[in-house]
Amino acid sequence: MKKQTIMIIVIACFIFVAIVASVVFLTHRNRGGDVSDVKRTVMASEVYSEQEINDAMDIVITHFRKNFDGCTLTDLWYDESTSVSVSDDWAKQYDADEAIVLLSNFNVDSSGGDSGLNPNDTYPAWQWILVRNKGGSWELKTWGY
Repeated sequence: MKKQTIMIIVIACFIFVAIVASVVFLTHRNRGGDVSDVKRTVMASEVYSEQEINDAMDIVITHFRKNFDGCTLTDLWYDESTSVSVSDDWAKQYDADEAIVLLSNFNVDSSGGDSGLNPNDTYPAWQWILVRNKGGSWELKTWGY
């Protein structure tokens, strides 16, 4: 009887340790960026259709969700004047036919999110540069100020 009791206690301890380790892992693993309430704004464009702009935005949102731990994307928009003024240079740099520049605002939590971001800070007018060749899909190349 004593051996059974000891065995039950040992098994119970292993189960308890496994549960605690799982909870710690799940609460401290990278959760990604929060994109649940992002406000998307697509201004009228003479260069791109609304669908083309939204396709580019989808790529940015997916990237942000996967790679900006501890950050919340609040706004994402297309501004034709900003994009057109630099898009040719970006397209040339990446040997592409076209480039689009999207802008965003996002907040960083107390963890500092990505190691290069300031904790408890807001990043306004953050740029996202995407390129494509005729008939192709947008590809995110770089981001920042």
